[in-house]
Amino acid sequence: MVTRVIGASGLARDLGRWRDPESGGDSPERRPHRPAYLALAEAIRLLIHDGRAPLGVALPSERDLATTLGVSRTTITSTYSLLREHGYLISRQGSRSTVALPPAIQHDGSKPTRGIMALMAQPELPTIDMTYAAMSAPPELHEAYSTALQGIPPYLGTHGMDPVGVVALREALARRYTARGLPTEPEQILVTLGAQHGLRLLLNVLTSPAARVLIEHPTYPNAIEAIRDVGARPIPVPLRPEFPHAGWDLDGLRSTARQTAATLAYLVPDFNNPTGLLLDAEGRAELAAIARDTRMTVVVDESMSDLNLSGETMPPPVAAFAKGSEIITIGSASKSFWGGLRVGWIRTNQALITKLLGIRATVDLGTPVMDQLATVHLLENADPILDRRREQLRTQRAALLDAVAEDLPGWYIAPGAGGMSVWAQLPSPVSTALAATAPNHGVLLAAGPRFGVQGAFERFLRLPFTHPEPELRLAVKSIAAAYEALTPRAADPLQPLTCY
Repeated sequence: MVTRVIGASGLARDLGRWRDPESGGDSPERRPHRPAYLALAEAIRLLIHDGRAPLGVALPSERDLATTLGVSRTTITSTYSLLREHGYLISRQGSRSTVALPPAIQHDGSKPTRGIMALMAQPELPTIDMTYAAMSAPPELHEAYSTALQGIPPYLGTHGMDPVGVVALREALARRYTARGLPTEPEQILVTLGAQHGLRLLLNVLTSPAARVLIEHPTYPNAIEAIRDVGARPIPVPLRPEFPHAGWDLDGLRSTARQTAATLAYLVPDFNNPTGLLLDAEGRAELAAIARDTRMTVVVDESMSDLNLSGETMPPPVAAFAKGSEIITIGSASKSFWGGLRVGWIRTNQALITKLLGIRATVDLGTPVMDQLATVHLLENADPILDRRREQLRTQRAALLDAVAEDLPGWYIAPGAGGMSVWAQLPSPVSTALAATAPNHGVLLAAGPRFGVQGAFERFLRLPFTHPEPELRLAVKSIAAAYEALTPRAADPLQPLTCY
């Protein structure tokens, strides 16, 4: 099995200014207060918990890293030994040291059930559920279903089970893609029970047990679980907000695809969940080129594509830069209109749609006709609905950021260009402990590790801004109270690295 390797230059780039500020100079060997190897070990540990050094990936050789950082090899040897001693590295005879987590804090990051989380909350407290990012239905939804009811008679004489989707909806979706710069025919559309359902169908057709599927890190947690459920292995490629293309490490994506021989990737370039980052047009063209060069199929999730909060013009869909069938698009009406409207779609070639239909027959028999017809009406009247929802999200995001600045001043948030949530960086790696404590203060949270693999992102928390402003401000005050209630020992399951 091929092991991914972090290059010495890439690790040095992520480490940044890792030396102690009190060293008084650029040479870590002259540090009077803390040994260089201890400062370097602390810096690498933070990269592991931020998800920038993914679990299972090999660190550079001691010699390469020493040369790149300009330190002695003894410093690197001591750094790796200390990380190994505390469970952050695993070394096997004849192979490189790979990133790990100490057994005491490993977990699968899975989401507790809604019922369990509700039971954790004190019954006398009003509970604000911040575990989901979804808005209530717009008033136009009632009209959409009334219109659908009027349009249902022609379908009542049939069995009503259409696994491909009603023609009216596929035509509406094709027009919408074409208007966005991606010419599309109705025959290229398969209507599903939401984007998640579409992803599951694609994974069943395009993967096999033990196959590697590249993902952004962090990403949508249910996509991670879907990949695991088919027996495939999610391979993280860290998002880096300081990079060109608004955070996508495309060089890292290309390198990882080649090293792992991955044949499939799942990406959310339109307002990544949870960060809200948006891949620019140049990056989309490069992503399509990477898919071609590595012979990798990329599933692009456009569920958030209508939620541009930046005011800038949206770039064309990634599939518009494809020269073949290397880019598959999935979308949904849930984020744009209402989560209870379980209508999604896959845009791909007809040959793949035929294969998907063969799999679908074993799972379900089609999307409800009424929901499809209601979606047609919403798409035909989308502009005023979406304009109002985007403005509402901008206002609520501003309220959330203001509340965090006031009540959680040590937290850092860099808002993305759109979407429904922000990705907050905490002063210390306490995300799971905070999510466990928060129900006692009247708020339910999704811990950062849910959005990554194997325990990453303990220093992060997703904060959706889909609640009304008063609820958001109350939620932040509740989070602040929960954060303050954590004792240092309970708050930080990771004791500082020490040497003996």
